[in-house]
Amino acid sequence: MRRRHHRTFRGGIHPPGGKELSSASTILVAPVPSEMVIPLQQNIGATNAAAVSPGDRVEVGQKIGGADAFVSAPVHSPVAGSVKGIVDARNFAGAVVTAVAVDVDPVQPVFEPRAMKPLEQLDARDIRKIARDAGLVGMGGAGFPTHVKLTTPAGKRIDTVIINACECEPFLTCDHRLMLERPSDLAHGMRLLMRAVDARRGIVGIEANKIDAADGVRAALGEAADLSVEVLAVKYPEGSEKQLIAALTGREVPPGKLPSEVGCLVQNVGTAVAMYEAASIGKPLYERVVTVTGPGIKSPSNLLVKVGTPISTLISAAGGFSHAPAKVVVGGPMTGWAQSDLGTAITKSTSGVLALTGDLVDLQEEHDCVRCGLCVEACPMHLMPNFIADAALKEQWDRAKAFGALDCFECGCCSYTCPAHIRHIDHVRIAKGRLAALQRG
Repeated sequence: MRRRHHRTFRGGIHPPGGKELSSASTILVAPVPSEMVIPLQQNIGATNAAAVSPGDRVEVGQKIGGADAFVSAPVHSPVAGSVKGIVDARNFAGAVVTAVAVDVDPVQPVFEPRAMKPLEQLDARDIRKIARDAGLVGMGGAGFPTHVKLTTPAGKRIDTVIINACECEPFLTCDHRLMLERPSDLAHGMRLLMRAVDARRGIVGIEANKIDAADGVRAALGEAADLSVEVLAVKYPEGSEKQLIAALTGREVPPGKLPSEVGCLVQNVGTAVAMYEAASIGKPLYERVVTVTGPGIKSPSNLLVKVGTPISTLISAAGGFSHAPAKVVVGGPMTGWAQSDLGTAITKSTSGVLALTGDLVDLQEEHDCVRCGLCVEACPMHLMPNFIADAALKEQWDRAKAFGALDCFECGCCSYTCPAHIRHIDHVRIAKGRLAALQRG
């Protein structure tokens, strides 16, 4: 039988999947700890200020932090309890952020649905306001405020909404499970996102290793001519925004530009489901599905987790460590962040907690570049990561910029393929930081 060639992009890599560890694990509700430290900064944009004080009573879904700036997203309490204090805490990336410490009530109430306008009566302005009030952000990792993405830039026209259902990072299966268990909610959320930007077409892009999810979502979408499910090749990073747009539409987003430049809006599966929940029952984004997996986890699981829950609670809920891991990562293995403190809190953009064994972790020393060109071949942005890393090592920041350091979205393909074990992404991040500092003066 002739093998079918699925749509894809140029470049990329094929790391081991590891998805079989948790893909059959239905979504379970994670336990709630007796104390939670909830970060107030869970999105790209303005810094949130606390909206509560020590000693205050908080309820499930109550706003506890926010900012007036347009590029911002409020944070809501995932639990009922009393505010113990406003504290400094380290987030998953190691930065110190303001957080609300809550003593959690022993018995937690169920979220009470709020009276909302019927979905069919919502216009674009209503949907954007709901997204903002609910604190919706991109749940694939970036954490960009959803209402901002739903505000089309002046002079632009969005004709296509793409639901990123690729979940191309190894090990992660939270989006897969959402599609299998809540396809109708995804379909409703997609419709709302399309209405918010007046798009005439909606596409769900799913990798070929999730055919069961593709079938379920296709059934949920029904016979609508403006909605479709497209199956894509299994390749990393198929789910990267610009690469996904190119694979599905053939449109190329210019360097330094946004998807709106080519008439597209991309949103994650989890964000679409959260959009439906916010619009239909008024539920803010205070919990999400997280994959807890890896060869170092006894019972790999997909858990519905309240933001602010520490990593250690989720590891315990998944049976604990099967043996001491070489590294614990928040996010996926390619773009995630290694953790030194298992008390770090889960946020809106946390898709996974991974316990990786030594055979999956590159701890070798960097060597000189051997000029093999594998990083250039793998780069989905068609950059030369070896030259960017060399410029950063020599602190030649203008040269790093000229080679496209600011266009790199840090997928990690270069580091993965490098036989010299060069941490290209570390050097790119340093270069970006220095270039930003120079621009600020």
